[in-house]
Amino acid sequence: MKSLFAITALAALMTASRPTAAQTGGWKPIFDGKDLNGWEHVGPGSLYVEDGMLKTEGGMGLLWYTPEKIGNSQIRVVFKVAGADSNSGVFIRIPEKPTEPWMPVHKGYEIQIDNAGDDYHCTGVIYSQTKAMARTQKAPGEWNTMLITVDGPHTVVELNGVKITDYTEGQPVAPKRDPGEPDRGRRPDAGYIGLQNHPGNPPVIFKEVAIRTLEH
Repeated sequence: MKSLFAITALAALMTASRPTAAQTGGWKPIFDGKDLNGWEHVGPGSLYVEDGMLKTEGGMGLLWYTPEKIGNSQIRVVFKVAGADSNSGVFIRIPEKPTEPWMPVHKGYEIQIDNAGDDYHCTGVIYSQTKAMARTQKAPGEWNTMLITVDGPHTVVELNGVKITDYTEGQPVAPKRDPGEPDRGRRPDAGYIGLQNHPGNPPVIFKEVAIRTLEH
């Protein structure tokens, strides 16, 4: 028979080894594959619905989700690229309703979709600010699943099951290289989200955008 000390020690070890990640509720699709109800586009170009999917065209513009700010949540985006240099992005932590596409660039975060750049400008990073922990975007024509966790000041991005970004507000980021890159600085814990359409690149196609609330 195990001693009381051994049992207590084992119980403490099991408790300490439990994952600390927040439990989550059910997924809520916010794109229904039929129309853009609940979404609004600002800037040039568009994202339009075709065959039940969203497709980028021209730009630079932003299609943003209007009903609510998203915080303490996970965002799941399933997408594929038409070419090796297809360019888009998932915007998070946008502090106010956008009326043009540049405020979200400088006041929110763009989770990049474009694997042609370096490790600070590739799919899954906070564009130009964090360095990719891995590069797991699939070849053009294959579906990718991006999971973005917005948990207070903490942002985690996984691409096809592999962690790409793990960033908490206040940690150092790469210096700004040119005026087109985002202004540095803290972002809000909750904000509007959106999808970017980018000019001069092959399209990005989205078949799912869904959210679920984190339950601590």
